[in-house]
Formats: sequence, C-alpha cells, structure tokens
Amino acid sequence: MSTPISITSIASISPLGASLKEIGKAYRTSDHHFIQKEFNGNLEWVAPLSEEIRAEVTQLKQSTAHYKMLDDSVLFAIYAARKAIIDADWQSENDFGINIGSSRGATTLFEKYHEDFITHKKAATLASPTTTLGNISSWVAHDLNSRGPEISHSITCSTALHSLLNGVAWLRSGMAERFLVGGSEAPLTPFTLAQMRALKIYSSVPSAPFNDQDIEVGERSQSYPCRALDFSKTQNAMVLGEAASMACLEKGVSEKTLAVVEGLGYATEILEHNVSISTDAKCFQRSMAMALGKLRPEEIDVVVMHAPGTVKGDRSEFTAIQKVFCNKIPFLTTNKWKVGHTFGASGLLSIEMAILMLQQQEVIKVPYTDEFQTPSKIKKVMVNAVGFGGNAVSVLLSI
Repeated sequence: MSTPISITSIASISPLGASLKEIGKAYRTSDHHFIQKEFNGNLEWVAPLSEEIRAEVTQLKQSTAHYKMLDDSVLFAIYAARKAIIDADWQSENDFGINIGSSRGATTLFEKYHEDFITHKKAATLASPTTTLGNISSWVAHDLNSRGPEISHSITCSTALHSLLNGVAWLRSGMAERFLVGGSEAPLTPFTLAQMRALKIYSSVPSAPFNDQDIEVGERSQSYPCRALDFSKTQNAMVLGEAASMACLEKGVSEKTLAVVEGLGYATEILEHNVSISTDAKCFQRSMAMALGKLRPEEIDVVVMHAPGTVKGDRSEFTAIQKVFCNKIPFLTTNKWKVGHTFGASGLLSIEMAILMLQQQEVIKVPYTDEFQTPSKIKKVMVNAVGFGGNAVSVLLSI
C-alpha cells in the first residue's frame, strides 16, 4: 500500500469498559462479562454494558429533547465518537468524513414501534426517522458538527471493518483528509435473541461457577457461556453483547499513530444459503491472502479471529488460517469468549484488542486454549471479520 494510513485514536463502549486503560485491565483477567437475563420468560446469556456506563448513556439521552427519542445503537455511537475525536485532537471545524454501520440498527425502537402498530394499527410519528439505518451516522455528524461526508451501511458482522475499508478508500482517493469509522450495536432485545435461537447458534451452556485454579485447561471452556476458539465443542455457543467502537483514520504517520493499516483484504463467497460459509472459509483465505500482499505469512505475529463461538464458524476460519499460513500458524486469539458477539461493532473491538497487544507487547489469551505459541515480539497483527453469507474482511495492522 502506497500512502500510510494511521489509526490515531480508538474509542469504544462495551462490557469491557469505556477507556483503553479500563479495557486493557479487563483483558488481563480470565473473567468473562456475561450475565443471565430474562427475555420473554427465558433466561439468556448476554454481555450488557455496566451500570456505570449505562448511567452515562442515560445522561446523554436526557441531555437534549432530540436525543430522548434515539435508539441505544445511536446513543452508543455518539458516546464513542465523542471520545474518539477528543483523543485524536480533532475539532468540529475539521473536514472529516464519517462512516458508521450497524448489523441490526435500531432494534429496541423498531420492536417497540412494531408492537405498537400491531396493537393500535397505527404507526408512531417518529417510527421511520428513528429506525432507518442512516440515522446512526447522521446523528453522529449532527452531534460532532462535522463537515465531511457521512455514510451508513450494514454488512452484518463485518460492518465495522467495512467502515474501515471505506474510510481508507476515501483517504487514498484524496477526497478526505480524515475519516471517523466504526460500528454500533444494541442487540439485546427479545426478537434479536429469538432470531439467534431460531438459527440454533445461541449458547445453552448452563450457569456454572468459574474457578481458574481448580479446572484443567481442557475442561475450562465448560465454565464459559461463549466458547469461541474451543475447537472441541460439539454445540454452538454464541452469546450476544452490546457495544460501539470508533476509530479515527488519518494519512501518514505521526506521534499520535497507534497503528498503521498495512494491509487490507476482502472477499465474498457464493451463497449456498442465507448464512452459509464453506468448511474451509474460502472467503477468509482470499481476504487474508489479499491483506498479506507480498508479505511472508511468517511475518504475522497474531491473528485476532472472528470466531463467533459456533462450531462451523470457528472451525472453518481455523481451516482457512491453516491453508494460508501452512506450518507457520501465528498466535490465535479472539475476544468473544469475554465480551460476546457485538455484530456490527465486533470488528473494531477486535482492532482495539490488536492495538492493545501492539502497544503492550503482550498477547491476550483465550484462557481455555494453550495450543498456540506466544510470539517473542508483536509487530504485525491481522484482524478478521465475516458477515452472514461469507462477506469477509481482513485488516493487517503494524507498528
């Protein structure tokens, strides 16, 4: 890639916290962030925001009359976007673009308005403008008083990384000097959980106490509701979490550079059915190979896998990694065992995880796996994401 593109700040709001310091501390423990919550009379594992962060989101919601009508997905995005541009030292008068996506969009409001419509046979006045996909980027642009283009999209679980792809393209084209990219998701709603149950991919792991000292590594995954990267599991164990994550992209390298986007790859598989992915994840093979470019596979120190916690999804991605990296498998990790699958926000949470490893020169391990060799240094990290239908993205970061 010719012109270096830097990530000059990254900010998120998730069950891990709302600051890089807090998030880094959370990653250094073997605790997960799941609780059981009732949805339509059933207890489900979910990863919600903390009460402290929830209180701050509520305060944001009540700050103006307009924000009181917004969905959590939009509020999460505004919260994280404000933090990102402060950390990047961007001003509202700066000419920067915005591309923020979501897999599900305004789930809470959509379900509420639809239920009202079924009951009263009449739609609420603000039902349409507050549930359209475009209202995430639009409200962030309004809140930040930005002057550049603002774009929204949904590419399911690879949404956030497609935002990053698009931001890089705008910068390289010369049509923008800065771009704010990200994803936001508030999927902890009855209908969304029911959809995952209908697909038979949601975790049914019973509640169990976790004691790191008393459980062998091979058995430890049984104490985690989401068993992402556990290749021995025989049933799907995906859990949903809520989050928003934003990154500021700029041309060149400066003292504020957290990581450089060294490689980008993307690919789509031919659909066999609506949620299909091949057993060897050809989409990931192509996206990772494209991101590598002329680099040798052994130059990659860590791969942050998409690994949603499903049997086929985890295994097919691992098979793709084996085919691309052959006998030089990098250290493999994921964050979904800890924070769950945050759909459209998940790719940038993985980017954040990669940046922490690059900064701290310390891998973030999945506590119930010990089969991957820890690298002596961390200079290049690849991040994967894929959406329903095999829409894969791979991003290579370096320092």
